Amino acid sequence: MRGLDWFVFCVADVQTGFGPFVSVYLTTQKWTQTDIGLVLSVAGVVALLSQVPAGVLVDWARAERVVAGIAVAVIACAALTYAVFPVFPAILAAATFHAIASCVLGPAIAAIALGLVGHAGIGERLGRNARFASIGNGFAAALMGACGYFFSARSVFFVTALLLVPTLLALRQIAPREIVPEQAHGGPTAPRETPAPLISLFKDRSLLILACCVALFHLANAAMLPLMGSALTSRSSDWATIMIAICIVVPQIVVALIAPWAGHKAKVWGRRPILLAGFAALAVRGMLFASVTDPALVVAAQIFDGVSAVALGVMVPLIVADVTRGSGRFNSALGIVGMIAGIGGALSTTLAGAVTDYIGAHFAFLGLASVAMLAFLAVLLFLPETRPQET
Repeated sequence: MRGLDWFVFCVADVQTGFGPFVSVYLTTQKWTQTDIGLVLSVAGVVALLSQVPAGVLVDWARAERVVAGIAVAVIACAALTYAVFPVFPAILAAATFHAIASCVLGPAIAAIALGLVGHAGIGERLGRNARFASIGNGFAAALMGACGYFFSARSVFFVTALLLVPTLLALRQIAPREIVPEQAHGGPTAPRETPAPLISLFKDRSLLILACCVALFHLANAAMLPLMGSALTSRSSDWATIMIAICIVVPQIVVALIAPWAGHKAKVWGRRPILLAGFAALAVRGMLFASVTDPALVVAAQIFDGVSAVALGVMVPLIVADVTRGSGRFNSALGIVGMIAGIGGALSTTLAGAVTDYIGAHFAFLGLASVAMLAFLAVLLFLPETRPQET
């Protein structure tokens, strides 16, 4: 369990290096914004298309630690490529492999967690994962920022590659004998039984409703902070960068504080109340962004982002584990939800940007809040409670 804690922490460290630092670094290498945008777009499309195959791969491999280790090694190699070969073909290949490996890594971590604790303890374990990922993100952002400031933007990717060592050491602390293979994939108790057909997941009403609700969530959420960043820049460009940094840190603190609590309460209250709270928090955040201009209130509104992050990060995989229990397709189902949800995220910034350009940011935020409320109503009216009766 401690090994998984530190592995999740280190994975968050590694992944942080591929955030906003990519655009900063490539800009210092005299790349055009067109080329940077093309690389990021290709990586986004690859990530979208890789979600389901990645989940199927993890279910098929039945070697969660090995798959996770290979994925982390690929990400580290991609970081090294960024640092050493900042030319378009190499960066495009690195971004592609990073996107694929990231899609594999998420289900692999979820499988390890489920294999260690089983369905009875997966809620609290997912909350603990979210806490350590949040702490890792905050730590890595500070570390990467310091490296970029005191050394160079290139150093961020060298540090990311070096983090492979502690990440693999943490992974080694997870004893293979403690992971129950059938349990890790939501499979039947009999080892020789085959998983359910993949097509059966597309016929599962609860799973598809969840995927569509999460897609609506990301349609409302993905554009909110970038849009607010643009608004802050237009008001006070000197303080915009530090304000956005604070807006990123605040939700991480909230997640670290309440994620394990949410995982525990999901066993008592059920999954829907906490998921509904997360969707409602997103709608409130959108309304606040539409009406406030004081930077302090913008930061305060980001507390709601932390609540939403907990609800999505803990409840979505927990509900997927519920509905796929006994099927052997837990990770494949996570891939399906991720793929459908990714479509909402991909459309969000484009649609919000268009609304902002034509009728203003105020109406864009109101529109995003309306989509969030639609997602809330969809969960309330159509998504059934999936908590097993025995818990």
